[in-house]
Amino acid sequence: MSTNRPYRLGVMLGDGIGPEIVPASVRVVDAALAAAGAEPVEWQELPLGASAIDEHGSAIPAATLEALAGLDGWLLGPHDSAAYPEPFRSQLNPSGAIRKHFDLYANIRPARGFEGGEAIAPDTDLVIVRENTEGFYADRNTFAGTGEFMPTADVAICHGVFTRPAVERIARTAFELARRRRNRVTIVHKANVLQLSSGLFKRVCLEIAEGYPDVAVDDVHIDAMTVHLLRRAGAFDVVVAENMFGDILSDMAGELAGSLGIAPSVNASDDRCMAQASHGSAPDIAGKGLANPTAMILSAGMLLDWLGTRHGDERAADAAVRVEDGVRAAVRAGVSTRDLGGTASTDEFAAAVVERVTAGRS
Repeated sequence: MSTNRPYRLGVMLGDGIGPEIVPASVRVVDAALAAAGAEPVEWQELPLGASAIDEHGSAIPAATLEALAGLDGWLLGPHDSAAYPEPFRSQLNPSGAIRKHFDLYANIRPARGFEGGEAIAPDTDLVIVRENTEGFYADRNTFAGTGEFMPTADVAICHGVFTRPAVERIARTAFELARRRRNRVTIVHKANVLQLSSGLFKRVCLEIAEGYPDVAVDDVHIDAMTVHLLRRAGAFDVVVAENMFGDILSDMAGELAGSLGIAPSVNASDDRCMAQASHGSAPDIAGKGLANPTAMILSAGMLLDWLGTRHGDERAADAAVRVEDGVRAAVRAGVSTRDLGGTASTDEFAAAVVERVTAGRS
């Protein structure tokens, strides 16, 4: 490996279905790396979520953040912060705290239909590149505290923040990714109304586009983009947007591709990456073996791809392809969990993916 050592990856199981889907993803990653001839991962499990509150008095203990800083990447299970007791419920949730602490500015969310799946738009094959630190999400756009406040009991104010450096780096992320895909970027904004804030986002993205003459670029208003996604999702390649717009569009794209249960994502900076499924913790089915691990498995595969790209590691990159191929081969063969119309349990689906990963690239 280019790192001259095995990768050291963190595991945070989270809440709800997290303790089921995260270990399933670890099994698939281990199998894919072995099949690619890579060194096995050194996994380090770290406390996070409701169990961490019970044992450590914090949903995201300081010791967890300290340990994460020394690792090559992390798998984060879903959290159910809405169910935490106060004061933890009102605090920044664990994933938000990690993103903010490590400045994970890029939230990368692919949406691609599965052959044999139940996609509304099976030709969907796009990636939402979402700016993760500013925009209209008040829990992320200030150094301390949040961007929400109430001067009176009847008035609530929220400010959005847009800065040139943050837009420049997310735009570069989008254009670099487009070069690995189909060389097209769509900038989503609302500059016709939010002329200064969203206007800055659009202008800076177009400035960065000048450095990528090989990548086609266009821009679309956020409201029009929802219509375009519904009508012609297959026409889009890489979509770059501020935080809230990107969040909305990626959930919509995930549903078009099949469901949020298959929607993966990573949160990354230039030197750190965290795999995290786009969906929630589904406490109603926790512990029943019904959870669909697809999104978490694919997110772990994205982490392998990020490691392969950052370190020039062909084996990690190969393992990443094996993960996605294995998931798609399983679904194509009719193996899926109940939310997708199948009968497989969480462990049975993971085993089917491991079997196909081990058998070789499909």
